[in-house]
Amino acid sequence: MTHHETSPTASDLDTAVSEFVRHRGRLFGIAYRMLGSVVEAEDVVQEVWLRWQKADRSAVVSPVAFLSSTTTRLAINVAQSARVRRETYIGPWLPEPVDTSSDLEVGAQRAEALELALLLVLEKLTPTERAAYVLREAFDYGYGEIAEILDLSIVNVRKIVSRARRRLSRERRESVDAGEHRRLLHAFVSAARTGDVASLEALLTPDAVSLSDGDGMRACARVPVLGRGRVAHLSAYRPLWREAETGTVEANGRTGVMIHQDGTPTAFMTMAASKEGIHQLLWVFSPSKIAAFLDSRARRTTAPGPVPDGV
Repeated sequence: MTHHETSPTASDLDTAVSEFVRHRGRLFGIAYRMLGSVVEAEDVVQEVWLRWQKADRSAVVSPVAFLSSTTTRLAINVAQSARVRRETYIGPWLPEPVDTSSDLEVGAQRAEALELALLLVLEKLTPTERAAYVLREAFDYGYGEIAEILDLSIVNVRKIVSRARRRLSRERRESVDAGEHRRLLHAFVSAARTGDVASLEALLTPDAVSLSDGDGMRACARVPVLGRGRVAHLSAYRPLWREAETGTVEANGRTGVMIHQDGTPTAFMTMAASKEGIHQLLWVFSPSKIAAFLDSRARRTTAPGPVPDGV
């Protein structure tokens, strides 16, 4: 029987599955950082699995290189079409938060490019720039490996990564540590719940901004709310907190808050803070994004890998 007529044996498929499952966290981590969407990242990972099943695996020298390259290229394609779709989004678009209670780095060597505020800044880069930055900073790929994945020269990749770093450092402030972040978040929620506008203003920087992602939902701010006073008043908005229950969650490597009303999760909130105070509030009201976060939590606390199709 010639080579191309052989069909994979059960043990071949077992090896393919175990190889895929071993790297699945990394693949999800690459796609998620590039797309800012749990759902889209899962779709990419599923498509990579289908391609891995169909590939001539005997010719693959490095499974992880094949899987990472396929993931990155698919994510670039999805990012390009997502950019067009987001032009019709009503109000601010925010990344879907992902649960990090059991995987602090979400598949990476470093938790880099994971905080919601940073993912939002990454959106300003082109998909190729974002891929180069993510592979280098979060996953520690060499410039040569990135050049191969993106089909660019090493010189070009170095330029792209350093340009991305410069842009991000211009747009980012030095973050407080996780403990201080948690303290500020609790102080903010407790002042907002009691309608204590003066305490809220004391926690915020003068140029604070609040972004609400609701894709046109009623009573959801459709433009960024700017300035300490306006953000404080909006945050103490009574209907949001009336008979609400709040619980902390671990999202994107930081503490966030999930707000429940009548037992239903209705809002997720996190923030970005520097030593000057809270300068950015990120509110997710979109039910599909809250559902994606809760699904990511369920997935990460159960099986580590997929139940692959066709196996």
